[in-house]
Amino acid sequence: MATLQHMTRPILLQLLAMGLMGAAPAPQSYRLDEARSSVAARVAFFGLASKTAHFPRPSGRAELSPDRPDMIGLVVDIDARALTAPDPVTLSRLRGPAFFDVEHHPRVRFAGSRMTMTSPVTATIAGELTAKGVTRPVTLQVTFAQPPGKAGPQDPIHLTGHATINRRDFGMTAWPLIVGRMVKITIDGWLLPD
Repeated sequence: MATLQHMTRPILLQLLAMGLMGAAPAPQSYRLDEARSSVAARVAFFGLASKTAHFPRPSGRAELSPDRPDMIGLVVDIDARALTAPDPVTLSRLRGPAFFDVEHHPRVRFAGSRMTMTSPVTATIAGELTAKGVTRPVTLQVTFAQPPGKAGPQDPIHLTGHATINRRDFGMTAWPLIVGRMVKITIDGWLLPD
């Protein structure tokens, strides 16, 4: 009997401690509000001006842990076929095989897996960008409208993310003397709690 008591006492103490400490909060799930969110890509043109392509109605999901802001699951999916451009010629070229090749690669995706808060409302999100069938590591510089750690379970989260990529890394090498190499991407995202 004494042996049984000695064996069960540590287990009871562990269970009691777990109950007092409480379980870790579950991650909060969000969906990207397609109607309010957008993605833009700006590139230098002739070294004097720039042209911007817009990708309306991106879709995606996110998971944030209140006690572990570094652990994030963020996916932003872009329908490359829906892209808009300032003029018909640019639109045709961007949708064609020299750039996004939307017939064979209709989707562009950013998948973020780790977030580092740099202030209460700024962070970097490390992840991968897939475009034209090529996947490369990309880091988003993110600004939140309000500290994400203070968001309630029913509060939306608004963020703006910026990244710069080399288009040649994704097989978009056409017109090197006309179109710049570096592309500035902006994600304006509204995350709605599930």
